[in-house]
Amino acid sequence: MNITYRENMLTADEYILFESKMGDAITSKEQAERSLARQLFSVTALKDNEIVGIARLIGDAAIYFYINDVWVLPEYQGKGIGKELVKRLIQHVKETGIPGTSVSLCLMCAKDKEGFYEKLGFLQRPHGWEGAGMEMEMEIE
Repeated sequence: MNITYRENMLTADEYILFESKMGDAITSKEQAERSLARQLFSVTALKDNEIVGIARLIGDAAIYFYINDVWVLPEYQGKGIGKELVKRLIQHVKETGIPGTSVSLCLMCAKDKEGFYEKLGFLQRPHGWEGAGMEMEMEIE
């Protein structure tokens, strides 16, 4: 399978379209534009110029990095695309982090996807020194 990858080229329209293909709630265009403008890095996987996977990195670019939106279309899952997307995010952190420092690379994975990330070196929480991940979603009026 011939998959190509492009970096930092994801547009708001592409993000919203891909989000809809994944069956997720649709983000407003304004939210997508602001989010993409403030992300640290993104990787898009394409087959024949069609987006089949995306992954994004957000955070402060110094101490905390967060992997977000690792999505691969269902018919392309299990083919190494998600693994390649995440590896490229990890490589970006290694290349752009401050030499001689330690950083935290975090994510919140979809239910039952923990094994995928464990194979890439992530620890499932809670573990010996950290509790469960937490989240709050809220409506902005």
